Amino acid sequence: MKYSKKIVKRITDLIRADSFTIAEICAKVNISERCYYEWQKENAEFAEAIKSAKDCFDEMLLAEAKKSIVKKVKGYDVEEVKTLYVDSGKVGAAGASVPKIKEQTKTTKHIQPDTASIIFVLTNKAPEEWKNRINSEITGKEGKDLIPQQIDISVLSEEERKVLLKVGENALNAQNN
Repeated sequence: MKYSKKIVKRITDLIRADSFTIAEICAKVNISERCYYEWQKENAEFAEAIKSAKDCFDEMLLAEAKKSIVKKVKGYDVEEVKTLYVDSGKVGAAGASVPKIKEQTKTTKHIQPDTASIIFVLTNKAPEEWKNRINSEITGKEGKDLIPQQIDISVLSEEERKVLLKVGENALNAQNN
């Protein structure tokens, strides 16, 4: 198919409307995927129109996600309609009996706020006040560091000094390798 502004508009309208794959878009506008990619590579106007349409879809998707999360955080009402049908005694054009509404009830149900959504919003919008993690600090005897920054070797036995020397040598060898 020949490149035209009309086909570009059809393609960009599809991109803006839904999350179609390139293959689905190409099938809907009757072009090959190869043609699509060639146009994108060779025609800056086409590439920019595609990018703009994708950006527009992403903005719409983000707005919808925000609306949905607000509903999940606040809770919302849903109206349920239950309809009970009975045979009317009449026969329709297809030869089947035509039903008649006997009773119809409308019920409003409240959907409670979703705890996971609330936690998500709080931990992302106010992370300093709502941390979703535990911090643990471990200290040694009398609040001292478990691993001291400096070691007083004068208080070590000969055996402890040899072990410490060996640990230091191993650390230096590992660092040099």
